[in-house]
Amino acid sequence: MVHQTPSSVPERIRKICRYIETHSEEPLTLGLLASMAVMSRYHFARSFKAVVGVTPKQYIAGIRFGELKRGLAEAKPVDAAVYDAGYGSASRVYEQAISRLGMTPAQYRRGGEGVAISYASLQTPVGLMLIGATDRGIAFAQFGDSEAELLAKLRAEYRNAAIEPMQTPPHPQFAQWVEAIARHVAGDQPHLDLPLDIRATAFQMRVWKYLQTIPYGDVQSYAEVARGIGSPTSARAVANACANNPVAVVIPCHRVIRGTGDLSGYRWGIERKRALIDRERAHAR
Repeated sequence: MVHQTPSSVPERIRKICRYIETHSEEPLTLGLLASMAVMSRYHFARSFKAVVGVTPKQYIAGIRFGELKRGLAEAKPVDAAVYDAGYGSASRVYEQAISRLGMTPAQYRRGGEGVAISYASLQTPVGLMLIGATDRGIAFAQFGDSEAELLAKLRAEYRNAAIEPMQTPPHPQFAQWVEAIARHVAGDQPHLDLPLDIRATAFQMRVWKYLQTIPYGDVQSYAEVARGIGSPTSARAVANACANNPVAVVIPCHRVIRGTGDLSGYRWGIERKRALIDRERAHAR
């Protein structure tokens, strides 16, 4: 049960987030959560949105959907994954899956079977990047030494999807996403807010959302991020979430370093991490 007298509103909200994450399969009403936080429904709803960035309803939906995706990735039967994630009925899950995954739960479980992913590669100041996207958002954005290497990684992630190069002329939305990422890495567009279509556990979602709040040109330690998401003892888990980030720079895991100031690891190379941080600091306004 959530403690009834936390010291501050942000701490109350963080405790509620942890409660939701561990009880997402239960009925969670706004009244119940507000009562646990010792707040009025109105004040709780406003405070939750201010602290977390989404409404309580959206946060619960995200947690449940993360559990659903994890169950599907573990090859659970679709119905079992649906009910284990806290959905009372499968009737609306397929509709939500199409809007949030770009595919039905069964398609997701089968490695994206029946889903179309477009990709494009671009040269950036810090190396070659390949971007893959469904019509719902960016699903893949990674650095590498060659397009062949990166395309192999994309195909491994979505082994049964229809993966094709960006068409000519390109789809306007996808072209805009690619251009935004290119401008961001070049330092011409500090703020990046693009739709994502990626897998995430509940914890990863918390970490990745928080990373997107770290200002352009700034860095934080793993311990600071852990405290920021309300889990001060989870610095190592934060590092693991950063290491599993599938969308470089869109989720800016390069902005997280060790408390000593050491850059620590980066799945796309320490030198690239250093270059990204240096470029952001040089272009920060």
